[in-house]
Formats: sequence, C-alpha cells, structure tokens
Amino acid sequence: MDIHENKQTNKVTMLFELPGMKSKDVVIDVQQNRLTVSGEFTRSASLDESGYILRERRMGKFFRTLQISAGVKPEEVTAEMVDGLLIITHPKVSAEQHTHRITIN
Repeated sequence: MDIHENKQTNKVTMLFELPGMKSKDVVIDVQQNRLTVSGEFTRSASLDESGYILRERRMGKFFRTLQISAGVKPEEVTAEMVDGLLIITHPKVSAEQHTHRITIN
C-alpha cells in the first residue's frame, strides 16, 4: 500500500496492489474516520493440488484499516480498480474544516 498527499489539490490517494482481484471481490467501508479495505484471494478450482514444488500466490481473507482525516464524509471517498491496482481518493480536509478568517467589526 502507498499513500500520497497532494497539498495543492487537497487530496489523499491510497494505492493497494491486489493482483488478480476483481472490484466485486473487494469491500471498502468508511466509519468513524476509519477506512477499511477487505476481500478474499481465492485459488482457481481448476488447478490440481498435487505436484506443486512452490506456491507463492496469496490465498485467504485480508483487511486493512486506516485512519482518515476527521470530517471526511463517505460520499467524498472515491475508488476505482485498474489492472489489479485499487485507487482510493478522499479530501485531506473537508470544506467545513478549512480555516475561515473572521473579520473584526
């Protein structure tokens, strides 16, 4: 996983490498300033189990929970899957949290 913050665009981008996975096999939840990515790597049923000398591909369930900026609403989080790369983007600071200068009368 990689996380990149772009201060000019006020965006945080998270990249997850999930080779061989389809978007329908990945679940993304946002709750209480936490973003959780979960899913399951499955093994092809068409492969014969005998005869393996080495097997390095992952199998099984996974999840990763990350803290995100306070005030980020679930509808502000976007996700796309391109060639096994999950790209999640959200604002660093929501519009309500930007500093507002108050003029003294």
